[in-house]
Amino acid sequence: MTERQQYKVLRTYDDFELREYMPCVLAEVKVSAEYSAATSSAFSKLFNYISKGNNSSQKISMTAPVIASQSVEKSGSSDWYVSFVMPSGSTYGKLPYPNDPQVELRELDSEICVAKSFRGRATDGLSQKTSEKLRTSASKLNIALLGETRICRFDPPFKPGILQYNEIVIPVKI
Repeated sequence: MTERQQYKVLRTYDDFELREYMPCVLAEVKVSAEYSAATSSAFSKLFNYISKGNNSSQKISMTAPVIASQSVEKSGSSDWYVSFVMPSGSTYGKLPYPNDPQVELRELDSEICVAKSFRGRATDGLSQKTSEKLRTSASKLNIALLGETRICRFDPPFKPGILQYNEIVIPVKI
């Protein structure tokens, strides 16, 4: 089974969870494009990195989810940050350097987030609809959220859409 990003459930609400995500390292590509084009373009660069496209020609295990994030707090709204979570135990200083200059490694501290799961192909429309529901639910409980939204995809694209498992994850404002 594919290793997943580590987190601890702090509280379960009717339609979402409050989680603490453990620190991790991301391999990330910034792409300015529509959601589907951005994820497709970035995925190939990231997959190349973990498939020996690095200065050590080292193969790195694939993990889940593949994350596409967008932030209203960062530059233009067409900027997507597509990331692979590096295997648990990875540290920034011990990972091989990417051969592709568009692939950047970034450490992520532990953080509190809300998460809502959904099934189906993670299209821009379905993801936005789920994100809006999550933001509304959190707001009703006076949980303040940051402007970043993460679309987390757990299944390969060839899996039938109705069977695909995804999550929307949004960091909490602390």
